[in-house]
Amino acid sequence: MSLSSGLIAVVALAYMAVMFAIAFYGDRRSTPLPPKLRAWVYSLSLAVYCTSWTFFGAVGQAAEQLWAFLPIYLGPVLLLIFAPWVLQKMVLISKQQNITSIADFIAARYGKSQTLAVVVALICLVGVLPYIALQLKGIVLGVNLLIGANADATGTRVQDTALVVSLVLALFAIVFGTRSLDVTEHHRGMVLAIAFESLIKLLAFLAVGIFVVFNLYDGFDDLFSQARQSI
Repeated sequence: MSLSSGLIAVVALAYMAVMFAIAFYGDRRSTPLPPKLRAWVYSLSLAVYCTSWTFFGAVGQAAEQLWAFLPIYLGPVLLLIFAPWVLQKMVLISKQQNITSIADFIAARYGKSQTLAVVVALICLVGVLPYIALQLKGIVLGVNLLIGANADATGTRVQDTALVVSLVLALFAIVFGTRSLDVTEHHRGMVLAIAFESLIKLLAFLAVGIFVVFNLYDGFDDLFSQARQSI
């Protein structure tokens, strides 16, 4: 079963419009969210750690190597549970010295060396570009699967898809993220939009899990039984 490119484009545009609307609402809201709701929003926003490549890389790794995927997610969880003071100290230092980037943070620890800040920024740039490319590849793979094309297809359409996605993501980051580098600004709109996206991710994973358990297998007993036999 495949979907038309037009339908996918309409759904994608509608989804991005909803994301922009939520972020705009969060930025323009005159009063902050209630504390309990704010806790839920920030908790959900942590799921931004799970990127588009998670749907392919982590799931595929889990299918082939069982628990090999776990350390990638276990590390941050253990840090938040057993060493929250590390993050608290980093936040405190950042607020005291008005630090807004990793490069500035590391440079501040060594006399605010501009040379060191440039080197760190370049290292981060070189390190993050391949990872961003993986995210774009994951999105293109997803689009190819939905329209029934070869998952490894190349050509103008693939390049256009990656380009459009890159431009939309860059626009979103500029409008709701990096337009102000004031460390005291909380970017409520972006965090609220990310929390909404995380909620969609959780619902999607839950829906896929239910489909797998009750359509591909005959319930949990059958699933666990076949899993034990394959080990």
